[in-house]
Amino acid sequence: MSFVYVGSRTTRERKARGDGISVYRFDAERGELAPVQVVGDLVNPSYLALNRGGDRLYTVHGDGHEVSTFAVDRHTGHLQRLQTQDCGGSNPVHLALAPDGRHLLVSNHRSGTLAVLPVQDDGLLAPVSQRVALQGTPGPHRQEQPGAKPHFNPFDPGGQWVVVPDKGLDRVFSFRFAAGQLQPAPVPHVDTREGAGPRHLAFHPGAPWAYAVNELDSTVTAYRFDAASGALAPLQILSTLPDDFCGNSRAAGIVVDAAGRRLYASNRGHDSIAVFAIDPASGRLRFLAAQAALGRTPRFFTPTPDGRFLFALNEDSDTIQAFAVDATSGLLSPTGWSAACGSPVCMVFSRGSTE
Repeated sequence: MSFVYVGSRTTRERKARGDGISVYRFDAERGELAPVQVVGDLVNPSYLALNRGGDRLYTVHGDGHEVSTFAVDRHTGHLQRLQTQDCGGSNPVHLALAPDGRHLLVSNHRSGTLAVLPVQDDGLLAPVSQRVALQGTPGPHRQEQPGAKPHFNPFDPGGQWVVVPDKGLDRVFSFRFAAGQLQPAPVPHVDTREGAGPRHLAFHPGAPWAYAVNELDSTVTAYRFDAASGALAPLQILSTLPDDFCGNSRAAGIVVDAAGRRLYASNRGHDSIAVFAIDPASGRLRFLAAQAALGRTPRFFTPTPDGRFLFALNEDSDTIQAFAVDATSGLLSPTGWSAACGSPVCMVFSRGSTE
């Protein structure tokens, strides 16, 4: 049996209506969710990560300075809060487990730092063991780029490199991760266009390419990724918006499908999920369509594990909306299913136990 965990914004300062972390049972055949549990009394559990064993869930607390650990009952999907640990910075916005499961990396957006927290044998977090400040010249946006603002810290498919888009510095950083420590790559960063505001990044599953979504100018940049050095070399930049849209919008999430054939990016303002084809020879992108998210501010979206469906989390209209993914074209179409959920901003899938 499969379960889904959804993190939500909860605070008045965020004008949020969320309750905490919502647990759902996932019907993979129908692409639908059924409520199981809500873990309340949480401050902005805004990004989630499950360990490989599926028995521990971690969340950052947006606008705060902490990370929490939950035990996961793999039979029922239920969560039990075990621990809250300081993450060594302000406004943690993303977290990722190292491939060996022994360290958790956190992006502290407001304080412009990355933090490394060791993971103990019982899955609990030890205090921060390393803190890295990101350096550079702020971008030109007077409000959004006052200094370093890391927003994402994924590991590359080989598990050797950590790549960090920094919205405030218009840079994407590369670090080697070894023996529980971050070290700058030989080519430590690549600069984006001024005012681009790189936010999130997705790796191609089988080719040396990576794709960054740029929040402030609503574009996607394609990079060649050198797995030997961790270096990124830009190949192409494309808008995430249709060319007839003349309003304001900001890009948010980005995903490459499991087959490496399609790329998806979300737009907040245009309120859509953009779909791109990936050229299998060059890694270059071709814009296909922008599917309406059927709600306001799709901050986050994710395909289901089998790739048949995609869920869009519409933060400002308090809905989770399901779409079918066409197996040939990758285009999206509404299934007609949706669920009410206050200020949803992150979703992860778990594999429950049938024993």
